[in-house]
Amino acid sequence: MTAMLTRARTERAAEQTVRIDTAHAASARPTVVPLAERTNDALVVSAMAGDRAAFDELVVRFEPTVFAVAMRRVRDRTEAAEVAQEVFLRAWRKIDQVREPERFAGWLRQIAARLAINHVVRKPRETAVEAEKFSGVATETAAPWEGAVDAEQAELVRSGIAKLKPLDRDTLVAFYFEGRSVEQMSASFDSPVGTIKRRLHTARARLKEELAAVMTA
Repeated sequence: MTAMLTRARTERAAEQTVRIDTAHAASARPTVVPLAERTNDALVVSAMAGDRAAFDELVVRFEPTVFAVAMRRVRDRTEAAEVAQEVFLRAWRKIDQVREPERFAGWLRQIAARLAINHVVRKPRETAVEAEKFSGVATETAAPWEGAVDAEQAELVRSGIAKLKPLDRDTLVAFYFEGRSVEQMSASFDSPVGTIKRRLHTARARLKEELAAVMTA
């Protein structure tokens, strides 16, 4: 009888020990935060570590923004959707270029703007950068495209812009076609206002040179 009582006490003690160990293990297990509840920065960090599910959640959150950026340039919903898809494919391949998670949104918008502009430039005799828009530009300085209002001149402008470096194209499009102020461009390009003004001056001069080269060719 004594042996049976001893065995029963031993078994109960063992069960209690298992329960305690199990409870401790459960409390020590790290809590997994659902993707939908994570911050953008946390998702970026996970995506940079190769987590495709985290990146897919970023796609869901930023797709409207990327689509809007593309739409402002290509002015066609189907083409804007194609550009947006290309943007996210490019972003996934190059996400290791993001220096700081909080800069991901701006980095993504820059990719979207660049690819959208490239898409427009590649279209034959079609461009969101229409010559008519040049004629309405406020003359901060004498623009090289003043008076370019017909189809032939529009093609010349398109050709000139196509030959500019990406930074020059982005700068001109942001200022003249999107109507951004230098202060807004300073924020989006993450550069001082003085730098933006110098870029505008340089980009205008380079476009003027390209137009002159095309017209004399």
